[in-house]
Amino acid sequence: MTASMPSGSPTAPPRRTRFIAVAVAVFVVAAWVLVARLGGPTFGTIGAIENDDQASYLPASAEATKVQSLQSSFFGGDTIPADILFVRSGGITTADRGAVTAIASRVGEIRGVESVSPPIPSKDGAAFQLIVSVDSSANGGTVVASMRSLLTEHEPSGLRSWVTGPVALGADFGAGFSGIDGVLLVVALAAVFLILLIVYRSVLLPIVVLAASGFALTGSILVVYAIGKAGWVTVTGQSRGILAILAIGAATDYALLLVSRYREALLREQSTLAALSHAWRRTIAPIGASAATVILAVLCLGFSDLNSNKGLGPVAAIAIAFAFLAAVSALPAMLALLGRAVFWPLVPRVRRDDEGAAVRRSRFWDAVTTLLGRRPRAVWIITAVILGALATGVLGLQASGVPQSKLLLTPSESVAGQTELAKHFDAGSGSPVLVIAPETKYERVLTALRDVPHIASATVLTDAGTPGQGAAKVVDGRVLIEGTLSVASDSTTAQTAVATLRTRLDRIDPKILVGGTSALDLDSNTAAQRDLRVIIPIVLAVILVILALLLQSLVAPVLLIASVVLSYGATLGVAALAFNNVFRFAGADPSVPLFGFVFLVALGVDYNIFLMTRVREEVAVRGHRDGVLAGLRATGGMITSAGIVLAATFAALTTIPILFLVQIAFVVAFGVLLDTFVVRSILVPALAIDVGRAFWWPSRLSRVRVPR
Repeated sequence: MTASMPSGSPTAPPRRTRFIAVAVAVFVVAAWVLVARLGGPTFGTIGAIENDDQASYLPASAEATKVQSLQSSFFGGDTIPADILFVRSGGITTADRGAVTAIASRVGEIRGVESVSPPIPSKDGAAFQLIVSVDSSANGGTVVASMRSLLTEHEPSGLRSWVTGPVALGADFGAGFSGIDGVLLVVALAAVFLILLIVYRSVLLPIVVLAASGFALTGSILVVYAIGKAGWVTVTGQSRGILAILAIGAATDYALLLVSRYREALLREQSTLAALSHAWRRTIAPIGASAATVILAVLCLGFSDLNSNKGLGPVAAIAIAFAFLAAVSALPAMLALLGRAVFWPLVPRVRRDDEGAAVRRSRFWDAVTTLLGRRPRAVWIITAVILGALATGVLGLQASGVPQSKLLLTPSESVAGQTELAKHFDAGSGSPVLVIAPETKYERVLTALRDVPHIASATVLTDAGTPGQGAAKVVDGRVLIEGTLSVASDSTTAQTAVATLRTRLDRIDPKILVGGTSALDLDSNTAAQRDLRVIIPIVLAVILVILALLLQSLVAPVLLIASVVLSYGATLGVAALAFNNVFRFAGADPSVPLFGFVFLVALGVDYNIFLMTRVREEVAVRGHRDGVLAGLRATGGMITSAGIVLAATFAALTTIPILFLVQIAFVVAFGVLLDTFVVRSILVPALAIDVGRAFWWPSRLSRVRVPR
């Protein structure tokens, strides 16, 4: 057997060594199976620890949060409003009033409902409104479902009804995440399996790679569930969806790199264990550096003012950490047990070219490298100009916030109810602006509220528990004033009204606080825009340091970061055009540019690391120009395949009908494809060749001319 091996190929490892390797592999796989068995059941229970309440997203220092905390002393508890609307097209009747009063009494008996107002008639005589105060600690979805069930059972003939308002909007929004545990995972895994099947043309290998991704997902969700239940992080529906996508996508990307080097090694190594060992040693550093980069990048979200963003940082970091662990332990263990058979029917066999090196050529990448080698400067300049032109589209990105009624992309009763409510009452009825002011100044505050555009009326809460009837209720020397908006409380116009009101009230007393639904929206959007300015420079600095240490260069990291930023700008420009002109979205969530930046930059650097670590390896042997081209030939197919896989997994987020997730899915999926097919495959190699050996300054590679 040894005699039949090509010269220079190592002999097969001793039986004892192979036995130990197989035993270790079996142990590793068994350990991951145990993790999967423990983590799998948490898919059905993690929803119980989610918190999608907007107020919990904000820090305690936010003005709206302070009002939410203080208002409980006025109402006897912390509550969130809901509206029940009744409409009769021919006009409401006396019998309708009696029926609605009876329904109000039954609604008050629902667990979680604190109080229900008497029926409020509309000025046009066609509608009644009930304002329901719901305990903020109650399950909003359960309370809303109970109210809707009650209406279905007791609604008078000819009287149409809707349950709407902040509680109902939040419940319908939360229901939109119901597909995360089912549809999202099925679509993501099916897409990845299909892509891997096409890439590898192997039946077994895609299953092995997806098994490693499944281990990463179940392990990460087990840890996230534990820390979320302990109250260490805020787990939201959006962070749970991103957790699944990152764990599957990153684990698959890392697997592609390892499998690529493993298959390459099998072309020159007779021993599968020797080939696997060689591949593992060559990929552990870039995979580790890649994982560390993404982990540090997402942990920079800890500098956010929004608790939801702070919670996403650790959740995403845990997903990446488990993706790394699964890729460097579970995957090699399964490959060791299956040997070459994992590639069936296209099993790689030992073969050599004239130079004695194993080869697996691609005509496409040969053509690309030939073009780059001949005209590098023209290629990178033209590419950069095109990307810069696309980036100008970012000027049209409307990322100042979206009304809550527009966040859900499928029809819902709460949104329909809001539309109907605005036809018969002030659009902000049921979701008032709340002002907490000193007792001695509340008359001036009332006057100021009534003078603010889009505030239709203002009344002070009285001892009777109703606005405007009796003496003002005083708690610790303060009163609570409610302002009814003439516009929808979740609109940008309402936020403008709150901002104007705060400015005017600051002149009366800076200690006056303004809260309510519109103020929560305003404070959330303000915090998101502040995060964008603060976190982006921090992420860039962290990644710059990591690349400098990994590549032992100062020039290369700066150019690579610049390419990633250019790619990000072009992506946002295209996204703005698509959001405004193709999908006709009402706007973009202010967190979309931040999350898009963190994921695209971190993942873009992933592919930079995969490419440049191999380029650096080749440059040390072949010289700068030939080394860059050889590195691209070796990794180009793998990087583009990884990009397609990651884009497909993020695209699976579009199955969840939540505007934020759909927008993030588009930004990251398009951005990853642009990065892998254009920036990483064309712009960066062409730029590196044009810059020459100075690309590696001040490392040794910038000074030593390696002979061919």
